[in-house]
Amino acid sequence: MISDVSTDSPVVRSESPDAESDACSLCELPTPAEPFTADDVDGAYCCRGCLEVSRALGGPERAAESDIEQSLAAATDADDVPAATDADDVPDDAARTFLSVDGMHCATCETFIESTAVGDDGVYAAEASYATDMLRVTYDPDETDLDGLVGRLGRYGYDATDPDAAAETDEGSGLAKFLIGGGVFGMMVMVWYVLFLYPTYLGFDPVVDLGAFDGLYVVANVWVMSSIVLFYTGYPILRGAYVSLAARQPNMDLLVALAAVAAYVFSVGSMVVGRTHVYFDVSVAIVLVVTLGNYYEDRIKRRAATRLTDLTSARVTDATRLSDDGRTESVPVESIRPDDRILVRPGERVPVDGVVVEGRAAVDESLVTGESIPTTREPGDSVIGGSVVTDDALTVEVGDDATSTLDRLVELLWEIQSSRGGAQRLADKLATVFVPLVLALSVLTTAGFLVLGSSPTDALLNGLTVLIVSCPCALGLATPLAVASGVRDAADSGVVVASDAVFEDAPDADTIIFDKTGTLTDGRMRVRGVTTAAADETTALELAAAVERYASHPLAEALVQCAPDRLPTVTDSTVHQRGVTGRVDGTDIVVGHPSLLREAGVTVPDELASAGESVRDAGRVPVFVGWDRSARAVFDVGDAPREMWDETLSELGAERELVVLTGDDERAAAQFRSHPAVDEVFAGVPPEAKAETVERFRSRGTVAMVGDGSNDAPALAAADVGIAFGSGTDLAGSAADAIIVERGLDTVPTVFSVAAGTHRRIRENLAWAFVYNLVAIPLAISGLINPLLAAVAMGTSSLLVVVNSARSVE
Repeated sequence: MISDVSTDSPVVRSESPDAESDACSLCELPTPAEPFTADDVDGAYCCRGCLEVSRALGGPERAAESDIEQSLAAATDADDVPAATDADDVPDDAARTFLSVDGMHCATCETFIESTAVGDDGVYAAEASYATDMLRVTYDPDETDLDGLVGRLGRYGYDATDPDAAAETDEGSGLAKFLIGGGVFGMMVMVWYVLFLYPTYLGFDPVVDLGAFDGLYVVANVWVMSSIVLFYTGYPILRGAYVSLAARQPNMDLLVALAAVAAYVFSVGSMVVGRTHVYFDVSVAIVLVVTLGNYYEDRIKRRAATRLTDLTSARVTDATRLSDDGRTESVPVESIRPDDRILVRPGERVPVDGVVVEGRAAVDESLVTGESIPTTREPGDSVIGGSVVTDDALTVEVGDDATSTLDRLVELLWEIQSSRGGAQRLADKLATVFVPLVLALSVLTTAGFLVLGSSPTDALLNGLTVLIVSCPCALGLATPLAVASGVRDAADSGVVVASDAVFEDAPDADTIIFDKTGTLTDGRMRVRGVTTAAADETTALELAAAVERYASHPLAEALVQCAPDRLPTVTDSTVHQRGVTGRVDGTDIVVGHPSLLREAGVTVPDELASAGESVRDAGRVPVFVGWDRSARAVFDVGDAPREMWDETLSELGAERELVVLTGDDERAAAQFRSHPAVDEVFAGVPPEAKAETVERFRSRGTVAMVGDGSNDAPALAAADVGIAFGSGTDLAGSAADAIIVERGLDTVPTVFSVAAGTHRRIRENLAWAFVYNLVAIPLAISGLINPLLAAVAMGTSSLLVVVNSARSVE
């Protein structure tokens, strides 16, 4: 069913214009004094778009928290985690900063880092995000030493740095650490085993007498090199195990560390008492296999096109405040208070939301609202933080809350992104059951063999075998290796995968929501056509472009780009709020809105006026040009649909519900509303409401969002799967799970096909890993295999996962 915003139910405004503004029932932005309401929809709304979304999706009730959010809340409320200060107790002058944290690789790390940060004096709250490798800290700058906090985290192996510095970190360092610390020494260990130890263990004539000095020399070398592999290359695993114990949340690292350390300690003990049957090779194999898996996972995370730091690139840090005597001073945005007056010069961003009290200017709000056409703001009009003043200065009086809409978008994006769980969260949840179970089985196996009369050494070996054979290498590699293969195939198709959520959720997407501007359209203003009266088209375009080249406006740029390179000379050019005037060869030329032409004494023929209305009805902008007291032409200016948009919607709509969401008005979305594959269209929707709209659709099923633009970032992050175009802004790319960097809109179906293949590969790998454990653990408990065979079985299982993952997913 097509959802048309023009319904039979009347939309009314409140009859009490003096009433205090409340929050919008959908997006929670402040409503105007006369909020949008309707008889058939409960609640009050900030705009028509929010009301229509609420009408179509069943009212203003907000969905309950997801299971993931509840589990995160439960984790941070653990007894051993210091309680964060209540939001109401955080002072207004509290500072907030983001730190990039290298070393987080599970949900347990989040809890541990948060508890460590909140334990510092002056820290009001701390929120860590494994999904983005970021830590957000709210603190008192006079009491908190951020360098000290960074140092404390560093003692536990977490490298916290400034996000900009972290972005420049050499990505090859992890690979060098793996190759030098693990590959070289691990290879040397296996060479010693193959040449000297394995022949003896298998009953062949020994190359050296292991009981003599030569044998001790061999074992000592193996011990030294194994120690390097375990404690250097395996340090992240050991740290993860320690963190899991400190946070009382067992994870896979704990089980891996127990298996590796147990084999190492048993071997050291055997060496000390003179035994030559040692299992250092088992410890090395475990560390190398798991480190390889972690390295793949780290690469996947680093393949993201941008980080959360990019979200703050457009945020304003300083503002020009006007004093009562008219003087100006540059002050930090944090020091701005309600009712302050701020001077915003042409080309500058409005620092915070407010109301214009002096000046008239065109304001570009596309970064925040998605509206592609700048709008004129004059005294009494509101302006939003993050928008750009394009052609004249404005004096803005700061609003009651002294905040920026752009800042709220960034905060909303953080809240949504940091609460998202991935495959590793699922693995860690399984670990809370699997790890204690394996430990119990290992202890019971050792005790059982002792009761049955086995020697302590044999009983310990059997218990160790249970730990080794249960080591979840295959389980740990099942997802990251399949995902790595999917990332490779996606890259071959021109898609950068920034999150494994693509492979988890995209195949199950029930609804795909498309942003319009910059996604279904190319987002670039261009001249789509021209209607002339008493003038030829070339002359009208040359004169209009000659005058418009002095204006800084997307519409002006569209005319100039369409015109010839050589244009007539213009004198006495003046930029107005609704257009531009100038003199060419003694003739006054007026370009812009019909009202500007009429003010200049230029009449608009009915033919051109009608053509202009047709352009508006199509959702584009009519630009009139006139001279000699008569309008001569009207240009149809707007963005165009992307190539293959029709075919793409038809292909994706065959099995899924398609929705178009835009901040533009209803007329701009008319072309897509009539497409047979599109089920619903919502127009005039602000960015905060886009995210809420996505949440509402998520209550129906899995949702994918395709967008391009900073205003889409919260919606992209709120969706189960966010897909952005590389031509879009940094904010959208940072929020997306997949970024299309090559080709066009027709690549979107490729994202879903690669995701489906990868999802299938993940299930195959996980199925094999679980089958392996179901077979191997009973064999180890029964004593039918020894630690060496257990290590071989573990390695073989992991190898099968690697081979299966190496195949193309398409």
